[in-house]
Amino acid sequence: MGVALTLLGCQAVPSDDANAGRPRTRELVDLSARILEYARQSEARTAYTPPDDTRRERLARGVGHLLDGDRAVAEKLLGDAGFRVAGLTDTASGRRYDEVAAREPGAEARWGRLYVNADAGVRWSVQVPHPVADRGTESLGARLLEGTPGGALVLAGAHRTAGRGDAADVAHRTDSVFHAIVSELQKRGIPGLQLHGFARTQDRPYDAILSTGAAQTAPEEAAELAELMEGRDLRVCRGWADRCPLEGTTNVQGKTAKRHDATFIHAELAPGARGDGPEAARALTALSTLLSTWSGTGRR
Repeated sequence: MGVALTLLGCQAVPSDDANAGRPRTRELVDLSARILEYARQSEARTAYTPPDDTRRERLARGVGHLLDGDRAVAEKLLGDAGFRVAGLTDTASGRRYDEVAAREPGAEARWGRLYVNADAGVRWSVQVPHPVADRGTESLGARLLEGTPGGALVLAGAHRTAGRGDAADVAHRTDSVFHAIVSELQKRGIPGLQLHGFARTQDRPYDAILSTGAAQTAPEEAAELAELMEGRDLRVCRGWADRCPLEGTTNVQGKTAKRHDATFIHAELAPGARGDGPEAARALTALSTLLSTWSGTGRR
């Protein structure tokens, strides 16, 4: 019985690595549930310490090799930094993913994770820098990853207030694994959508605030996203054309996107647009349409 269950829980996948001595297996998982289980651990606000320069550089290089299809080198570099690459198959969609995650519980487990679609080259990324703190963004990110092929999900592993000062606020720090991974994606010209949340107030009467971070102009896709949202009765503030709050101009991933000439869209969403109600469903449809556009016109 134990052997039978093991076989049912894995899929043999022929190795692409000429040096591998055995075929890899892919674990059958509910991908969304796996992502949300990891995100919820940040609720504990366990102390966060950023990686040192050496380990962060190894992680970045390892992710870069994984994105470029050199898995053997990627696994070596990531392993040296205390991380591993796990092959997953989502039971809902049948799509295959590679999960980059810490090998063991501890400080490394709070540095974050990367999920990469393994069936095709990565053509877009969705980024969740404040799981739990910006409630619902982790769930929205998981749904976007599952719903559109060719993507990657970059997920922070700690609550934004878990570190000393702003150490765990990865949207404003360059010394994080989150930033290192996003930078590797940007170096390859892969466009990114970063999800944030805000509370609606009298001076923030919007469902969504869209901006391009450090860039002063908006790519065509950002304008189209705004139109898609408004076409679904969502009130949108355009950071490149209007005077909006929360435009993300100090976001460090937005700044590096500008340097790498990579598309970056900073999406601030009101609670209703990232929950489970009709507003969230309309926002999800609009965001999925954006990612489908990127998937069809990707750089790789």
